[in-house]
This record gives sequence, C-alpha cells and structure tokens, in this order.
Amino acid sequence: MSSISRPIALITGASRGIGAQTAIKFARHGYLVVINYHRNQQAAEQVKQQIEAEGDHAITYQADVSQPQQVAQLFAAIDELNGDLRVLVNNVGILKQQSRLVDMDLARFNQVMHTNVNSCFLCSVAAVKRMSSQQGGQGGVIVNVSSMAACTGSPNEYVDYAASKGAMDSLTRGLALEVANEGIRVNAVRPGLIYTDIHASGGEDGRVDRLSSRIPMQRGGKAEEVANAIYFLACDEASFVTGSFVDVSGGL
Repeated sequence: MSSISRPIALITGASRGIGAQTAIKFARHGYLVVINYHRNQQAAEQVKQQIEAEGDHAITYQADVSQPQQVAQLFAAIDELNGDLRVLVNNVGILKQQSRLVDMDLARFNQVMHTNVNSCFLCSVAAVKRMSSQQGGQGGVIVNVSSMAACTGSPNEYVDYAASKGAMDSLTRGLALEVANEGIRVNAVRPGLIYTDIHASGGEDGRVDRLSSRIPMQRGGKAEEVANAIYFLACDEASFVTGSFVDVSGGL
C-alpha cells in the first residue's frame, strides 16, 4: 500500500450489495477504504481484491458494529492508518423473514432494532469524536443508508425493519443539526426496491421483480445507483447539504 496519506472512508457492512459498491466507488475517487464486515470474510476480501485490481487501496476489518467494544477496536485500528477519517457510511442492516407485526416476537424485534440502530449510533459517535473541528478534527461526512420502508412502514412484511430505519432517519436529522457548525455534514439515502441479496434474508429472492410494476420507472434499482447517491452526499458538490434525505427509489 502506498505511504501517501489518503482520506479514509469507512463503509460498514461492505462485503456485499450497496456497501460493496459504495466501497468501490470511494476507492475510485482516491479514498483509502475500510471494508467492514461481520461474518463473510471471503466476500469482503473479494471486494478488496477488486479495488486493488484497479490500482486503488482498501483494507478489510471484521467487527460487529452493533457491539461497543468491537466498534472501539475498529476505530482504534483506523486511527493507526496513514490518513484521516473523512467519511463514514453507516450501511449495516439486517432483515428477517417476511411477517406481520402481530406474528413477530420481541427477540426478533429487538435484534433488528439493536443491529440496525445501535450500529448507526455507535459508529456515528466514534466518527464525530474524530471529525469534529471542536475536538481537533478536520471535519467530515456521515451518510446513513436508510430505506424507503421508513416512509411506507412495509406492512405485512418488515414493520420491524421499517421502524429501525425510521429511527435512523430521526438520528440523521438530529445529529446533522448538532454538528452542523463542527465541520460535519450528516445525510441519508433511502433506497427503494434494489437488486441486492438482502431480499433472500426475507425469504423472497424475486421480491424486486414482483413489485417492480409499482415503481413509476417500472424497474428495480441497482446497488451502483445507490452508491452514486451516497458518494454525491459525501463529496464537495454537496457541501451545503446536511440533515437531508435522497430517495433512490425510481419515484416509489
């Protein structure tokens, strides 16, 4: 890896789907990308190899970012890299089997909320402490990957997931206002029906195709299209954008 100091972008849950495409996007624009993953080391390494094959730079780091100690270790490792953390993309999210809310148990609800919301909270706190101009940082950007489910409620399928993304939206707005004068911008993207393998976790590989007729653009989205929106929110062209949401949903 080059000894040149590079801006660092941490992408959580970056071994697949939107996270993987986001990691590739930032690497292509000169960032040293930290590919966080929880379990699938092989997939994370494949993302890293693709980035390095293009002459760019990345490292992989295993951590369950819903756990405080593992988040502390992750950010301590980032502190040792040759560069400053400038971008955090909170992409981690889990989805359970399709179900009505009344048929869910508390264990499931708590797991979804804990993983999706706590990971965003813990990583955001750690990032702000490093980015804030009031704490000696150089500023930075946080982009949260929410979901259009936060707006629709995802009835009969994933109300727990929708609730977790609604909480993420509130966190996005509140944190953005808290740190707006500290050199940090905080925004979110809300993907709609995107072709990623997260749908298999809910038990339906073909969900996007089944529902695509509801989308005004009459097609599902690609992970790369979400990554493009994330990068836009992180780059200088969006320098006056904070506390905002970009819906990547084909008009849904």
